[in-house]
Amino acid sequence: MTKKKTTAKKVAPKKTVATKKTTTKAVKKQEVKRVRKPVITRAEALQKIKGYGKKDLEHFRAIILEKRDEILEDLQSLKEQMLDTSTGEYINENSPYSLHMAEQGTDAMEREKTFLYAQRENKFLGYLDDALKRIDNGTYGVCIECVEEPQHLCETCPLVPKARLVAVP
Repeated sequence: MTKKKTTAKKVAPKKTVATKKTTTKAVKKQEVKRVRKPVITRAEALQKIKGYGKKDLEHFRAIILEKRDEILEDLQSLKEQMLDTSTGEYINENSPYSLHMAEQGTDAMEREKTFLYAQRENKFLGYLDDALKRIDNGTYGVCIECVEEPQHLCETCPLVPKARLVAVP
């Protein structure tokens, strides 16, 4: 058997790389002066708001009070629908009028619809009461977000159009 000759690997000598020296300029730190905006109180912010005049606000108040009366009448009507005329108590699932299961299901569905409608009307009544409070404050017709966040009050925020306030108070 013959042995193979192995050649020793030659290692290349390490090259030295010349590095450039860079000079850095000393940068002066500039002090940043922050100017704080003066804190606006809620009362000051509300005084900046230019809302509708007294005549317009009284017109809106009349519309809202009329809508409020309609809602109260509707709620009274719904209450009467949910009451049993003979006992004066709210109608429940065990009503003696319906003997068939399908009729009981229909009655339950109608009671639920009536209850949800009454709940919706009650929520709308709350919105109308809030609108009356804003009329008293003089902020009715102004963007609600501007009134609730006086720190971010936009002085150029336009008033809500009169036609919209008449249609949906």
